[in-house]
Amino acid sequence: MRRATCLLIVLLLVLAAREAAADVVLFTGKTANPSSRAVKGVGVDAVLLIIGLEFEYSDTSEDMEAGAPQMRTAMFNALVQTPPILGLRFYATAGGGVYQERLTSTDYQHRGVGTNTGGGVKIPVFGPIGLRVDYRLFSLRGSMVDEPIKRFYMGANLAF
Repeated sequence: MRRATCLLIVLLLVLAAREAAADVVLFTGKTANPSSRAVKGVGVDAVLLIIGLEFEYSDTSEDMEAGAPQMRTAMFNALVQTPPILGLRFYATAGGGVYQERLTSTDYQHRGVGTNTGGGVKIPVFGPIGLRVDYRLFSLRGSMVDEPIKRFYMGANLAF
């Protein structure tokens, strides 16, 4: 009986592992506030069935005229994604991490912690190559931007 139970557990683990997937995305987009600025970055996620983890790094450019700082974020998130629906994988994500703001015109620089929530869709194009569309809201403690920071991006996604 013990041997059969162990064999069943190993079989289930092997079958579950076949459902594991990972993605790398290189993205570009816009951070909407306090002014519209370019953002670029990279994200990596690993998902087992529908639940996973994600790491994302982004760099938003500075807008000196509007007084909007350069912002770099490094966030670790939990991710939940749907099974494919007409080939599309929808996902939601939430987590936290660190950020750095810098405004060169005033020598302002600040580091802090924050949280983010968001979601998007992974769109297959050909084989392991796809597109990813994402929207995030960032709440950064101590930031010079008082409101939640909104970001939209599109990127090239490589699944493996």
